[in-house]
Amino acid sequence: MKARVTVIGLIAVIAVLIATYFNARNSLITLDETVNAAWSEIDNQLQRRSDLIPNFVNTVRGYASHEERVFSDIAEARARLAGARTVEEKAEGYNGVESALSRLLVVAEQYPDLKAAANFIALQDELAGTENRLAVARRRYNDSVGSFNTRIRSFPGSLIAGSLGFTARPYFEISEAARSRPQVNFD
Repeated sequence: MKARVTVIGLIAVIAVLIATYFNARNSLITLDETVNAAWSEIDNQLQRRSDLIPNFVNTVRGYASHEERVFSDIAEARARLAGARTVEEKAEGYNGVESALSRLLVVAEQYPDLKAAANFIALQDELAGTENRLAVARRRYNDSVGSFNTRIRSFPGSLIAGSLGFTARPYFEISEAARSRPQVNFD
C-alpha cells in the first residue's frame, strides 16, 4: 500500500513538472511570436513612411530646388534604413530619417507658398499620421520585448529558453538627438 501511494505521488509530481514545462514552453513561443508580430508592424510603418518621403521631397524640391544637400541626406538616410536588418540597425536608420526629415521641415518653413500648398499639407498630414502609428508600434514592440525578456530571465522560463535557443530581444530605442527635435512652426 505504501509503495502504491509513493508511486502515485511520484507520478503526480512528474505530471506537474511536465505540465509546467509545456506551459512555460508554449508561453515563451507565444511571447516570441508576439514580439515578431510587433516588429512586423514597425517594419510596415517604416515602409509606409519611406514610401511617402519621395513625394514629400519632390513637393519641397519644387519650391526649394537649391537645397540639394537636404535632399541627398534624406536619400542616404532612406537607403541606410532600407538596408538595415537588425533592430539596432533599423533604430539607427530610423533616427537618420528622423533627423533628415526635421531638416527638410526647417527648409519648408522658409517657403510660405509651399506651406500653403494643398499637396504639401496632405503629405505632411500623412507623415504625421505615420509617425503616430510608428510611435504606437514602437510602444507595442517594446512592451512585447519587455514581457518576453522578463519571461526568459525568470524561473522556469530561464531553464527552458536556453534549450529553445531564445535570447533577450533588443528594445527599439530612439537616439538622444531625436528626443530633442527642433521645433518647426507652420503658422
